[in-house]
Amino acid sequence: MKKDERLKKTVHSRNSRLAEGPVHENKKNLVKDFNYNEFKKIAEKAPFTQAEWATLLHVSERTLQRYSKSNGSFAPINAERAIQIANVLTEGKKTFGKTIIFYQWLKQNPTMLEGTLSFDSLTSAHGIQMILLQLGRIQHGILS
Repeated sequence: MKKDERLKKTVHSRNSRLAEGPVHENKKNLVKDFNYNEFKKIAEKAPFTQAEWATLLHVSERTLQRYSKSNGSFAPINAERAIQIANVLTEGKKTFGKTIIFYQWLKQNPTMLEGTLSFDSLTSAHGIQMILLQLGRIQHGILS
């Protein structure tokens, strides 16, 4: 089995485990109780602007501003996306040493076997999966 195939299985296996048992229950509660203060903890660790966050979460900047004033709760789909992006940022920092370096790498539209990544890849679940796959490849020394 090739390294690339093993890596895909590892990423798939890791993501499958997120949807099982007590971890899934905790994730459900986290998404349900996700308010602006929780988002702020993630946002403070990211080099993204408010406009970029709005794009990534598929909400308007005005909605983010409204949430910040009232510590509003995010819709589950937006909360889940913020949590996914937090996981990507963690992997990016693990891969590159600093989140800002990961951000700069992503802004350069890096290529991978399946195509080109970009900052806009963070706007979809598939794009996030591709970024995580490429970060895993880099961590394992499989550059492409």
